[in-house]
Amino acid sequence: MNLIELDHALKKLRLSGMADVLETRLRQAQTDKLTPIDLVSTLVSDELTRRQDRLFGRRIKQARFRDPERSLESFDFEFNKKMNRALIYELATARFIGQREDALLLGPPGTGKSHLAQAIGRAAIQQGHRVVYREAHVLIEELADAALDGTRKQYLADLAAVPLLIVDDLGMRKLPHTAAEDLLELIMRRYERASTILTSNRPVDDWGKLLGDTAAVTALLDRLLHHAHVLKCGPRSWRTKVHTDLRPEEAAG
Repeated sequence: MNLIELDHALKKLRLSGMADVLETRLRQAQTDKLTPIDLVSTLVSDELTRRQDRLFGRRIKQARFRDPERSLESFDFEFNKKMNRALIYELATARFIGQREDALLLGPPGTGKSHLAQAIGRAAIQQGHRVVYREAHVLIEELADAALDGTRKQYLADLAAVPLLIVDDLGMRKLPHTAAEDLLELIMRRYERASTILTSNRPVDDWGKLLGDTAAVTALLDRLLHHAHVLKCGPRSWRTKVHTDLRPEEAAG
């Protein structure tokens, strides 16, 4: 079997990670005098890396992050020095997912809640967990659409099975009067079975008024807070900083 035939065979076996670097690795083996076991080990490692990268890419796409490149490395912890950095990095280990715990990220607009939630979600994917990200208003809209086309039960079942669900920006937009009951049903299905991260610019004491259903919100918070990590973000706003750092003519634009 020559090199071309071997390349075709590897691709037929769905070993494209090996096929794509085969010629390079063979040259390396000759130059570095690799033993057969070392050459095979290197090719297997190339294949595993390719598969891991593809799986990571698929799960990032499936999560539907608003800003998929958000990471802890790009977060400036010095801007709000009093934020609980230890808790953030603990959440990024994804141990809370294995323990079926939840997390609430609370604070004024522009304080990094969405950035951190997506960064933690990205870290969870890197550690092998499936993640779904939705802004709160989009989640409620999708539930309404599922109800109209008769797939609401399946939609809720799918969300209930996701190891980490991120519901972002609760309180940023006005939600329909059914939102509290919809969120409660979803959280009840996930309670002690899967983990949820929820971000909001409103303190939990305001959620009853925000969602217009104090009883449903009380039941929702009872479950969310039972095994929850609460992170207070801020108090300084990134958006305010960016605006004030601009020159007057830039700010005007």
